[in-house]
Amino acid sequence: MNITGTVDSVLNQKPPQLWTIRPEATVFEAIQLMADKNIGALPVMLNEKLVGVFSERDYTRKIALKGRSSKQTPVREVLSDVYSVEPETSVEDCMRLMTENRVRHLPVIDGDELIGMVSIGDLVNWTISVQHVALNQMADYISGKYPG
Repeated sequence: MNITGTVDSVLNQKPPQLWTIRPEATVFEAIQLMADKNIGALPVMLNEKLVGVFSERDYTRKIALKGRSSKQTPVREVLSDVYSVEPETSVEDCMRLMTENRVRHLPVIDGDELIGMVSIGDLVNWTISVQHVALNQMADYISGKYPG
């Protein structure tokens, strides 16, 4: 069993819905959508091209703490830098990229197409799940239950 895995395997365990927002949408619309869908970040798309990511962290640091109006500020003015990965990227490499760049969400790009978004929580949950399976297999092997 491969404990490292790829982002593709993480995406396969998530619901297929992918919520996005346009750069000209207001920050208020973005935070309302994130609250409604219980998500922490939105890919920002212009003509089917990823142009940024807007997160709860962006709202708190670039709007709330600066005294800006979320109903008047367009998302394009407060975008985070885009760090993205491909479906073949290892979970470990994703975690390293997130840690080094202090981001909690990564868009997953296949060619030019946005196919999903993974959070640090998704990666941690996947890792725990895979380790649990591996530990159960080892216990079965030690106790003689393992077919092999």
